[in-house]
Amino acid sequence: MIKITDKTQYLAQIEEVIARGPYHDTWDSLTDFEMPGWYPKAKFGIFIHWGLYSVPAFSNEWYSRNMYVKDSPEYEHHTKTYGRHADFGYKDFIPLFKAEHFDPDFWAETFASSGARYVVPVAEHHDGFQMYHSDLSRYNAVQMGPERDILGELKTAFEKKGLVFGASSHRAEHHWFMGPGKDFDSDIKEPLACGDFYWPSEQTQPDFQDLYAKPDPDRAFLEDWLCRTCEIVDRYQPQLLYFDWWIQHEAYKPYLRKLAAYYYNRGQELGFPAAICYKHDAMAFGSAIVDVERGKFADTRPYYWQTDTAIARNSWCYTDSLEYKSSNELICYLIDVVSKNGNLLLNVGPKADGTFAEQDAAILRDIGSWLAVNGEAIYNAKPWRIPAEGPTVEVEGQFSDASATAYTREDFRFTAGNGCIYASCLQYPEDGRLTIRALSKSADSSKPNFHGIIREVTLLGFDEKPAFFADGEGLHLQTQTVSNTFPVVIKIRVE
Repeated sequence: MIKITDKTQYLAQIEEVIARGPYHDTWDSLTDFEMPGWYPKAKFGIFIHWGLYSVPAFSNEWYSRNMYVKDSPEYEHHTKTYGRHADFGYKDFIPLFKAEHFDPDFWAETFASSGARYVVPVAEHHDGFQMYHSDLSRYNAVQMGPERDILGELKTAFEKKGLVFGASSHRAEHHWFMGPGKDFDSDIKEPLACGDFYWPSEQTQPDFQDLYAKPDPDRAFLEDWLCRTCEIVDRYQPQLLYFDWWIQHEAYKPYLRKLAAYYYNRGQELGFPAAICYKHDAMAFGSAIVDVERGKFADTRPYYWQTDTAIARNSWCYTDSLEYKSSNELICYLIDVVSKNGNLLLNVGPKADGTFAEQDAAILRDIGSWLAVNGEAIYNAKPWRIPAEGPTVEVEGQFSDASATAYTREDFRFTAGNGCIYASCLQYPEDGRLTIRALSKSADSSKPNFHGIIREVTLLGFDEKPAFFADGEGLHLQTQTVSNTFPVVIKIRVE
């Protein structure tokens, strides 16, 4: 990779790579995208929010914006804890972000043990601090703070463990993210030049539903966004590139198309599979992978998709007030998403020093233990002809994970693979008696009942073989000793 001493030269390189193809910066061309083979087999990945916002560890990862919003809890906390914003601003967290216990090999071992198959660290969050080696701004983790190439060290450690390496960019929101700091006497002052930490800190807060919201990012910011993202591609070659929101704004469209064409072409040139995850219809359907933030679909989709959600309900980063989900809730969530043709990208937020809170670690251990036993129903599994049965109605859409879903003994999720149907019972009954109605038998072959031959029924992780028989009501099972607080997977071998 060239050292980006001249942004004009780098923009010219980007255009040259696009011109060579095979992908060009049109939706026509980009919808020839083919999903890498590893992705639909992986099912479970880890998302990582770690950065300067982990130092105050207050409220959530939007601390860098909200600390400048008068009368907000973050503003009050910051003033009481650190003093006047003019004397101690967000930039002053940089020397406090030391990452003194950061051990990338331990992180890789932790995530591999959780059963994850890919990991996506946030390379740059809305706050504008780059967690990687960059030639475009000195405000990065190599030159400041930890003085380490966080992203590069993680890539090396993850790939040693067989984990697919991805990266996430949230740079687009930085255009307006720090703007409230200009409304009073703070450390965010004009003039701000391209490359400054706070640049441009646009004061007008956009209407987040308005795809034409003004003011537009200007050409300088959009070119900087494109170069920063291409720099991640060239320097780290992530096999998955995830974008947070705001790239759906009209101003980003030509630059987003250029980025996608450049990334897909570089993947082919350099020999690594490349895929983009996007939200809010930012990209043409079929040009990348659909993502739903903190939510999911209520039924199977004919296309492959992903949900990203977090271990905690109230923050993506580590704070001192996290509201944790239970291990059982997250395992059920994974099962439900996979049954509907999706992947789960589960976020964890390490502490500023690079360690994990015990509850995060415990949840990852629980998921890993469950997958070690039941992984054949998840990895490389395909949707069955129906994804689910039972009385519990799933809430569809983004930001729908505010509370845990209460499942019953009648709630099952289905996947298929290895010549088998896997029925995951989301709440195994104490009496061991189950009926799977989707596997009912009928003499009328015109009805869409199950007509296959059931050869064997077993429960993954248990020695006891259930007594079973099928009739017009369903497949009935009875066990005597099986008990589990987590979902139990019933493996049905069929012909």
